[in-house]
Amino acid sequence: MTVLRGLDEAAVGTWMAEHVDGIVPPLAFSLIAGGHSNLTFAATDSVANQYVVRRGPIGTSGGGAHDMGREHRIISALHGTAVPVPRPLALCLDDSVNGSSFYVMARVDGAVLDNVAAADADLPDTDGRRRAGEQMIDVMADMHRVDVDAVGLGDAARREDFLARQIKRFVGMWESNQTRELPAMNALADRVSVLAPPQRYTGIVHGDYRIGNVMIDGGGTLVAVLDWELWTLGDVLADLGFLLNNWYEPNDPNPQVFMETAPTVTGDFGSRATLIERYADRTGFDVSAVDYYRGFQHWRMAVLAEGVKKRYESAQMATSDVDFEHLDQRVVDLAALAERYLDRYEG
Repeated sequence: MTVLRGLDEAAVGTWMAEHVDGIVPPLAFSLIAGGHSNLTFAATDSVANQYVVRRGPIGTSGGGAHDMGREHRIISALHGTAVPVPRPLALCLDDSVNGSSFYVMARVDGAVLDNVAAADADLPDTDGRRRAGEQMIDVMADMHRVDVDAVGLGDAARREDFLARQIKRFVGMWESNQTRELPAMNALADRVSVLAPPQRYTGIVHGDYRIGNVMIDGGGTLVAVLDWELWTLGDVLADLGFLLNNWYEPNDPNPQVFMETAPTVTGDFGSRATLIERYADRTGFDVSAVDYYRGFQHWRMAVLAEGVKKRYESAQMATSDVDFEHLDQRVVDLAALAERYLDRYEG
């Protein structure tokens, strides 16, 4: 029998049977996703009821992005709103059960289209793909217009000075993780700070909103927004910039600079221009500064990419089979993209 690292199946199964209504033991578990991010497991009981269990990465203390209480809080607040999320069922903050806090949610029937092959398998229909693209924007727009006080999130995080706080944090990360001198990155840190527009629209910021972090059904309807580990309150246009940067188009010269190439590269899901127009129409927000947010997000990802490079070079990752030249170039490419969009914003 395969042992699932990070999950005490007997203890978690017993806890779930005691705290989640309707479970008929025993439970069978399998890994859905895991690695350097939070771990996600599928659970099925003896009468085929399906659940999902989520906990932080092995070896983490549970703070920050790995705080299961924060994730449980956001999906609990959004469940029943216009933003589709899995139904939260139970939260365990007792580390003695599984060595780390975890929460349980209902399983959603849908697919994660995180690459072209997944889209070909689960959403081959062109009309469905067009609808999925529209849904990505519509749901994000609805999320950004949620009244955070009305759903009980008003005290969850600081709201103002989002960009200033983010820039300060990522400048510190760059100083800690840089493996070589890259003058472009130092110049970019100054530019994103000096050019930062005033925060005009404040609300829920997902932090990692892209097509690979949602579930879509066979008709193209977005049925669940996933991976809330980076959510906060702040300048919602940061999400728009991040989504656009990951909305690869057919003529992009080098679409895979950080993550797996999104299926939007086929062109069937709509263009970035149509996404921007639809977002502005649905929210009523002024998106004229979108190039700044794209530049900011490319710079942010360059900082994160340098941190990944450093961990590989320090043998902190599980594998040594790494193209270090590619890791070097990835940071340079992201910095160049940041410069391009900041130039466009200034010009």
